[in-house]
Amino acid sequence: MSWFVVGDVHGCAEELRAILRHASGRQVLLLGDLFTKGPDPVGVWECVRECGADAILGNHDLRLLDILDGNRPGDRHGLSVVEDLNRADPTWAAWLQSRPLWKDIGWGLAVHAGLPPDGEVEGVAPDVLTCVRVLKAGPAKGQHWVDAYEGPRRVVYGHDARRGIRRSVRDGNLRTLGLDSGCVYGGQLTAWMPDLDRMVQVPARRVYRSV
Repeated sequence: MSWFVVGDVHGCAEELRAILRHASGRQVLLLGDLFTKGPDPVGVWECVRECGADAILGNHDLRLLDILDGNRPGDRHGLSVVEDLNRADPTWAAWLQSRPLWKDIGWGLAVHAGLPPDGEVEGVAPDVLTCVRVLKAGPAKGQHWVDAYEGPRRVVYGHDARRGIRRSVRDGNLRTLGLDSGCVYGGQLTAWMPDLDRMVQVPARRVYRSV
């Protein structure tokens, strides 16, 4: 299968529609953080349905799942997003609940945030897979996970708009690729085609959220 892997959307539906025009029949995979922060969560859901997109869960998606479970009553923004999506199409919730924390895309692994240095995913806490940037424990404590990564599989990830598009290469081969280019902060929305090692970017229409 040929994939079209899209970095953090964060409610930027107009930019998502624009970038999906470049998918050319590939299976769309969204790297998590789909609906929050930006202006149009309902529009993002419409794009997901229209193109049959797959997705993995990000930390902001887990927050919405918490709200659906009756937790986080003080999360006003999250509650507003859930209410808007429920009014538009309540089937979004079951779809999000069925998304995995990571996905094997043949080229390697897709994950929202990152992995432990050994590259293990089975049994790893969701907050590592969806939130890690700097390692909190172990011999590599204090390092960015990418700089300590020794796992056997290649990784494409999002979650790190401050670093932006970031490629790590070993022995001439791409090992990790970060695709969060900060669309919701006025940057770009980025997609990547692993079979071609080609990127597509769409600029944000405006700054929707300050960093």
